[in-house]
Amino acid sequence: MSFDARFTKQVRSDGGRHFELDIQFSTTKRSTVIHGPSGAGKSLLLQALAGLLQPDQGHIRFNGATLFDSSSQQNLPARARQFGYLFQDYALFPKLTVRQNVAFGLQRGWLNPARTTTDPRVARWLDAFELTEVAEQWPHTLSGGQRQRTALARALVNEPRALLLDEPFSALDPALRGRMRDELQQLLTKLALPMVMITHDPEDLERFGDTRLLVVNGRVADSC
Repeated sequence: MSFDARFTKQVRSDGGRHFELDIQFSTTKRSTVIHGPSGAGKSLLLQALAGLLQPDQGHIRFNGATLFDSSSQQNLPARARQFGYLFQDYALFPKLTVRQNVAFGLQRGWLNPARTTTDPRVARWLDAFELTEVAEQWPHTLSGGQRQRTALARALVNEPRALLLDEPFSALDPALRGRMRDELQQLLTKLALPMVMITHDPEDLERFGDTRLLVVNGRVADSC
């Protein structure tokens, strides 16, 4: 696995705050952990890799293939990149059940998954993340941990080329957090699945940080 990213992006918030993202890193390791203070640009970096944020200049490559290149005006759409993405705020669909939200990761059209879907891939992740008993519930009825597990299951269900995870375990209690780390590590090993994770948790950094990127003020201040 390899990511090669050299890009810049000027960002303005709704409040008029100006922020410059100036990212340079490359890695051939399977797992990369991004860490650093809040507001440093970690989520913006992850969104750019995913194709949810278009840089102004530069390039992003994955396994030698170009995802974005300003000089040649290439910008592969997010879905075509085939990455599983976990948003920090979960981004669950409020009018879809837990089962439908997980199944949405398998969709290739605009129609919502059926409430009665019996796809074994959905059942597998509902069971793995202890969501089977709440599979027919709506997102607003779930605990924070259940919502986060639903979002993580949706990111994993279609066996993506790489996982991009924004604070995947932050809302979980310590015991469940440990089990979810085990599940994720087993998946990464079984599928040889590349992963880029944002975290504030030193245990995530220690366990998954084959490559570690410290992001400060929109720049990679240190990598190892």
